[in-house]
Amino acid sequence: MSQLQDNFGRKFHYLRMSVTDVCNFKCSYCLPDGYRPDGKPGFLSLDEISHLVGAFAEAGTRKVRITGGEPTLRKDFSDIIRVIADTKTINTIACTTNGYRLEKHAREWFDAGLRRINVSVDSLDPRMFYQITGENRFDEVMRGVNAALEAGFERVKINAVLLKNLNDQDLPRFLHWIKHTPLDLRFIELMETGLGRDYFQAHHLPGSSIRERLLAEGWSLDPRGAEDGPAQNFSHPDYQGRIGLIMPYEKHFCDSCNRLRVSARGKLHLCLFTEGGLELRDLLQSAEQRPELIARLERQLLLKRETHLLHQGFTGVTQHLASIGG
Repeated sequence: MSQLQDNFGRKFHYLRMSVTDVCNFKCSYCLPDGYRPDGKPGFLSLDEISHLVGAFAEAGTRKVRITGGEPTLRKDFSDIIRVIADTKTINTIACTTNGYRLEKHAREWFDAGLRRINVSVDSLDPRMFYQITGENRFDEVMRGVNAALEAGFERVKINAVLLKNLNDQDLPRFLHWIKHTPLDLRFIELMETGLGRDYFQAHHLPGSSIRERLLAEGWSLDPRGAEDGPAQNFSHPDYQGRIGLIMPYEKHFCDSCNRLRVSARGKLHLCLFTEGGLELRDLLQSAEQRPELIARLERQLLLKRETHLLHQGFTGVTQHLASIGG
């Protein structure tokens, strides 16, 4: 079996696949004005998703994360999970969601084959949650997190974007939450996108400030597994939950890159901050196109940069994270 690999020896076994650009939240760091349709949606069909995942699986992919926008807005979301679950050699199916449908559908999605879920909860203060997301759905999302825990998911993660002067006082609340609850907290350092320089300068908070506090309070850095991504994970003997820090401005952040992204309209992105993307959709129309599709992926990977160049102020053409499943 082949394995997708770039010129720097990095192997790619993880696909982040967006299935829609649509989102019903208005998060200030992503879609502050809400989702604005750009003509006919034209998102990947179920058949195209099946061909895409099948090709990536044949090329060594073992993990697929379904992203958006808000992926659960698709009426065929459970069918998408089943298509991936039916793909041989895919052993991990995950999803990132804002959690608004989770309370009602957690068991259904688990039964379809979803095993890991990340829920965006940027603040445990309902008022701040509303200020950041533009939606007064804090209680609804929290009930969804509890439903995911009860459904038996292998891992339930909470994503929180670190935002100076907004949620930077929430760490004690988060720590209290995971004291007796087996959640993985993921604090994500704010990244600058093409239209967000002013916001970035106002709210960027280095993840290193959280790391220093955790180490001072007895948390230990976990050894990095062979297939781990760029997160630095921490554990504490007195806590059931764990904490992960994603710090894209750290030196060597890109060394462990193991993921590729495909947009909801079928474009391959080698990096979250990248060029306009490579069209794949013309090769997603039949299973007979799979060898040509894999060959296109292999050729494109030879162009992948060693690092994202964020330190040089390069943010690519990405206008908001929802457009390529950030």
